[in-house]
Amino acid sequence: MCRNIKPLFNFDPPATDEEIHDAAVQFVRKLSGTTKPSKRNQAAFEQAVISIAACARKLLVTLETSHPPRNREEEASKARTRMAARFA
Repeated sequence: MCRNIKPLFNFDPPATDEEIHDAAVQFVRKLSGTTKPSKRNQAAFEQAVISIAACARKLLVTLETSHPPRNREEEASKARTRMAARFA
């Protein structure tokens, strides 16, 4: 799995549309092997991002869990601590 893709499920506050869109862009970039499509492929790239974002949004809304929502600040702090230890 790509290290840059972050979990979006079970957070308080929930994932925003921008976060879901950004994850969809990362996914399409990974699949296509390009960060910026050619003009010829721009429409297909954008349509894929829109479709994947819609599917991701639907998935996040329908998933269920018995665990309490995670706090974004706490998770970000843990990630910074892990990164500091990894690159120290």
